[in-house]
Amino acid sequence: MNNNVFKAMLYALTKELDLGVHIILADHKSVLYNQSMAKLEGQSEKDVLLKDFRAVFSSIKEEDSTLLRAIYNGEPTYNREQRYLNRYGKWIHTVNTTIPFYDLEGKILGAIEIAKDITQIKEMSDKLLSNNSNNHEALDTIKTYTFDDLKGESPEFLKVIEYAKRAAHTDASVFLYGETGTGKELVAQSIHSESKRRSKPFLAQNCAALPESLLEGILFGTAKGGFTGALDREGLFEQAKGGTLLLDEISAMPYALQGKLLRVLQEEYIRRVGGIKDIPVDVRIIATVNEEADKLIRENRLRKDLYYRLNVVNLRLPPLRGRQDDILLLTNYFIERYNNKNEAGIEGVSEEALEKLYNYSFPGNVRELKNLLMNAATLMGDYSIIEEDHIRVKEEEIRDEDENLSALKGSLDKYIEEKEKSLIALALKDQGGNISQASRLLGIKRQTLQHKIRKYQLKGDI
Repeated sequence: MNNNVFKAMLYALTKELDLGVHIILADHKSVLYNQSMAKLEGQSEKDVLLKDFRAVFSSIKEEDSTLLRAIYNGEPTYNREQRYLNRYGKWIHTVNTTIPFYDLEGKILGAIEIAKDITQIKEMSDKLLSNNSNNHEALDTIKTYTFDDLKGESPEFLKVIEYAKRAAHTDASVFLYGETGTGKELVAQSIHSESKRRSKPFLAQNCAALPESLLEGILFGTAKGGFTGALDREGLFEQAKGGTLLLDEISAMPYALQGKLLRVLQEEYIRRVGGIKDIPVDVRIIATVNEEADKLIRENRLRKDLYYRLNVVNLRLPPLRGRQDDILLLTNYFIERYNNKNEAGIEGVSEEALEKLYNYSFPGNVRELKNLLMNAATLMGDYSIIEEDHIRVKEEEIRDEDENLSALKGSLDKYIEEKEKSLIALALKDQGGNISQASRLLGIKRQTLQHKIRKYQLKGDI
């Protein structure tokens, strides 16, 4: 394959990428400069290709250029943040990876740089940090939640809230598990609101919302000169000083960054990205996940050592399908809130609509119930009662109470045993294998449940 064919293949491969790609040879000539990189840097391909990199990008110091360092020293750079002015005077923020490439004898032939434009994400994160840093007083006027805002009367729910209230009076880290929509952030805010830290900031960060390079800077801050264009900026750990930091979906935090977080929690100081100064921090951590911790650890999405460090207080919010007694209470609560906010006159729900709600599995939990009712309120028109056809749910999520007898295999006793085994397994899973809690959930004695666990060869914390 001759060089022209190879270059044509590379150009075709990189033309439609949303990543910028720039390849230079050891003689500093640019041999590939795709459209995404041209748009990012405000250059045209013809102004860069086959030109000397140093002449075209004369504003970049050689010691700051990852491409030049790669061809001079064979120095690769991975996921490095860079901030610079492009040709049109616009500040651009990228995450770059630059690697040298060699011939068969180990001689450096050139270097490849791949750049991801994170300018908009960086602007949003800087705005978030700036707002948090400068507007704590304004944030105090925003609605914050307390335990009085958490509605429910089911034993499982009340038990969790009681544990959360006890946890509020300590400084212990809290590890909060609950499916999507169960109200984890509301519980976290309530813990903060009843703690001795209530007068200090409550800050929250969704760990799934940002790439690793930005998330590290948001958590720990940045030091001026730490990377091109970096500014001295406090991270959330410093901004939340004396208060509470909620790390939502912590299992989405990159594994390497979890290790850095563990070190911060153990040593109680942070070092800003690119900095050399150790800064002591006093922050209470509440971490949340929406999947079982054991599963996350097995799949290497959650560090075991970080889990044990955070899991001082363990709270498990029950799903709505496990607290059916609360469906009517929550329905009335959301209707009352809707009436007050919209000056509406909804009087309630029909028996048929309520039965439909009772038979629904609520994969989105309390949040989904609220959304279903708000949607029903817009569909009901002149009705004063929410009817069954106003409740728009996924039919496949409706539990079938009328079992098809033709589907039964074997005797009735066998069928009942299978149902019993399934319910016990579900209760054990819901209660994290805790026999006492599962027996209360099922309404049977602990000894009876232990016997059935052995009978069905199930796993439980016996």
